[in-house]
Amino acid sequence: MSDKKAVIGLLAHVDAGKTTLAERILYAAGEIRNPGRVDHRDTFLDTDAQERERGITIFSKQARLSWKGMDVTLLDTPGHVDFSAEMERTLQVLDCAVLIINGADGVQSHTLTLWRLLKRYGVPVFLFINKMDQPGTDADELLAGVQKALDGRCVSFASPEGGRSDEFYENIAVCDEALLEKYLERVEQADAGRQQAADGKQGQCAAQRQQGQAAADEPQGGKSPVSDGEIAALIGGRQLFPCFFGSALHGDGVEDLLDALLSYAPTPKYGEAFGARVFKITRDAQGNRLTHIKVTGGSLKVKQTIMTAADKAAEVDGLPNRTGGAADCAEKIDQIRQYSGEKYETVQGAAAGDICALLGPEHTYCGQGLGTEKETVLPVLEPVMTYRVNPPEGCDIHDLFRKLCKLEEEEPMLHLVRQELSGELHVRLMGEVQIEILKKLIGERFGLEVDFDEGSILYKETIADAAEGVGHYEPLRHYAEVHLILEPGDRGSGLAFRSRLSEDDLDRNWQRLILTHLEEKTHLGVLTGSPITDMQITLAAGKSHLKHTEGGDFRQATYRALRQGLCRAESVLLEPVYEFRMEVPASLVGRAMTDIQAMSGRFDPPETMGEEALLTGTVPVSEFGGYHTKMLAYTGGKGRLFTRMKGYEPCHNTDEVIERIGYEAEHDLENPCGSVFCAHGAGFVVEWDHVEEYMHLEPALKAEQNNGAGAGDFAARYAKRTASGGTAVDFIGQDEIEEIFARTYGTKEPKKQGWARTIRAKTAEPAEVEYRGSRTKQEDYLLVDGYNIIFAWEELYALAKTDLNAARGRLMDILCNYQAFRKMHLILVFDAYRVKGNPGSVEHYHNIDVVYTKEAETADQYIEKVTHEMSRKNHRVRVATSDGLEQIIILGAGAIRVSARELLEEVRAAEKEMREGFDISIG
Repeated sequence: MSDKKAVIGLLAHVDAGKTTLAERILYAAGEIRNPGRVDHRDTFLDTDAQERERGITIFSKQARLSWKGMDVTLLDTPGHVDFSAEMERTLQVLDCAVLIINGADGVQSHTLTLWRLLKRYGVPVFLFINKMDQPGTDADELLAGVQKALDGRCVSFASPEGGRSDEFYENIAVCDEALLEKYLERVEQADAGRQQAADGKQGQCAAQRQQGQAAADEPQGGKSPVSDGEIAALIGGRQLFPCFFGSALHGDGVEDLLDALLSYAPTPKYGEAFGARVFKITRDAQGNRLTHIKVTGGSLKVKQTIMTAADKAAEVDGLPNRTGGAADCAEKIDQIRQYSGEKYETVQGAAAGDICALLGPEHTYCGQGLGTEKETVLPVLEPVMTYRVNPPEGCDIHDLFRKLCKLEEEEPMLHLVRQELSGELHVRLMGEVQIEILKKLIGERFGLEVDFDEGSILYKETIADAAEGVGHYEPLRHYAEVHLILEPGDRGSGLAFRSRLSEDDLDRNWQRLILTHLEEKTHLGVLTGSPITDMQITLAAGKSHLKHTEGGDFRQATYRALRQGLCRAESVLLEPVYEFRMEVPASLVGRAMTDIQAMSGRFDPPETMGEEALLTGTVPVSEFGGYHTKMLAYTGGKGRLFTRMKGYEPCHNTDEVIERIGYEAEHDLENPCGSVFCAHGAGFVVEWDHVEEYMHLEPALKAEQNNGAGAGDFAARYAKRTASGGTAVDFIGQDEIEEIFARTYGTKEPKKQGWARTIRAKTAEPAEVEYRGSRTKQEDYLLVDGYNIIFAWEELYALAKTDLNAARGRLMDILCNYQAFRKMHLILVFDAYRVKGNPGSVEHYHNIDVVYTKEAETADQYIEKVTHEMSRKNHRVRVATSDGLEQIIILGAGAIRVSARELLEEVRAAEKEMREGFDISIG
């Protein structure tokens, strides 16, 4: 007898006999009186009405049984490719798996996918070759095919009459070098014993000689050349894969399989601390939410409180969890259920190794690690098609979204997306069968008849070179800046996030928060708005403000940094690709090769197998739809086609796809590429290609490394703008100046009623300040003679002696602060009349307008012209200057004169009021 406990999964290509084997196992263990049949619709585990109607497993189910003292939890998984995601989630909780292969068909395409998944999750495998009762099946040929397609270490464990042979043990021993050495030593010892028996004394009687021979034949210790423990160790380490042959329908070979599981199935070692893995979310007939878990450490009891792995990590680090949401919840267990088919029993506790369902937790999710258990890895299988949901007429789209979110909990691969602008709902699905199942499920669960549009390919995006992304978020009283380095990763590697920042540069709290924001959503690329993948994203720099930074600020800065980096990098569009295996008559292999080439596919040189030819290769999913039917037609039903998802590769028709989708990254309001900066109490948006001009931290990448396509364009623009003495000013003609001023300060034409103000913060070209509405309301204007003020104020005059440009910049900053507090239209005018060939220019500097006069035009002349124009429009105009002649002209034009001293006093008074107001707000 044994006190062993094991969680065993059943996996197979569709129609391989998996559910039939489950019925026979339950029957052999005495759990059911009669084995059910799929065609009779009376199986123990296919309990859903749609499963029985279609004869396929849609949802993973569990059954509990006992075999010679071993407690087994049997998990039956879906075999149809459309429900592969359900199967993959189950792999995470298995101790071992039984892979069923159809003896009539051998290894099929989905079998290869299952084998690859079992290897990835490190699950030990037993193989059961089913349907051996069908004519034409040959065990030796099937075993050879399995060894070629899957692994050469697949060894037949079929028990021949007279026991297992030396060849059987030798086949096992060669699977491991260390074991092979031990095996050879034992064989040599046995041979030596036989030789000693043969050379024994002549005086021995026959009985003594027979006894000596028997002792020589018996291996050391009275055991087989390879012990059961050594075999179990090889199986547990995935170095040996036992193969059994039989017929599940008739029960042949089933008990041999169960005995092998009893002897060789690995027994995991569990820790004392509580840990569990969530692998499924369902709802019972009453609508109660159930969390299906495997306990991987310690124990679990009713009324116990559980916390997520993220919460535990936060407590260990001694840091508060700033991400919010479900991660902050402590979940209480109201009930523990152990299911077997449709029925269940409630228990007070669950021990390590148990599969159970929890009633009570509301914030768990598939793949979640509880207690000491870590989060799951990203799934391999994922949908490659996206569909738009068409709700019934009169249906509330928001209510439908909430209902579908419940289904998304149970099937996370749906990836439900609600597009805010269009109001459309989109889901990702594996295929047509899943669509039909989902329609019926929505109808049964919510009483709604929904439809789905024709599916479209789910593209992805990555990058071809490294780039640095900068995100800055600084509206008034908020602050955060993030620098991310984006590097291309290996194909199929997904997204990896890390930080290389020291805690001296940015607090650990903020670093963890930035990484959380990178992981918490699906980030979109800039070519087609498709999800990004295959990148290494590194937090390289960051900055916070002691008083003004909040958690949401870093969320905005992080999102914007990633988008800005994508704009700078060279993006690559990826498309899903099938790996195919095609068997066609040799005379038609040319036709097949031509078709694959026409679909932009690739293939290896064909292999001839008698009258048939084998063709393998890859082909884009977008081009392969419906080809199976076409192939069957031109081969007269003699061809066979097997496909499986290989992954994503560079798109074969990138330009066509980008044009068809028509995505514009800079106009995506939900995923902005630019940053928000602040100057003089007002926030303004800077487009992605100008962020480097405003960012507060130094670049993390060297110039020669940050060589994305956007970076090159930006460098050229910046060089052009700074070529004339370091000022970021584009000089324009006088006609353009007049046009800008007409647009800025109005013309004599009547205006529409009402007004609005729009500021665009681009400095690469003259900014616009548009005023729309009636000008009957008097507006305040202040015109400042720049150089006159500089030479009249002592601070600026002292600065101008060493650096006139610095004095000019200082005046501009002072007046920006003053304007933000007093709220008038401020125009600062500088003389440029001595600059030969100067056409004049206007620069919108934050919240003021700075004018550089054209050649042969002084600041006085310009101010006079504008003063007359504004006065005629009934505006209140003040001019700040200490020029006596200009003061007389100004008074004659109806403007108000402000001396340099008076302006200085006003500026100081404004600064004092701002400081007092700031102190009051702090207090």
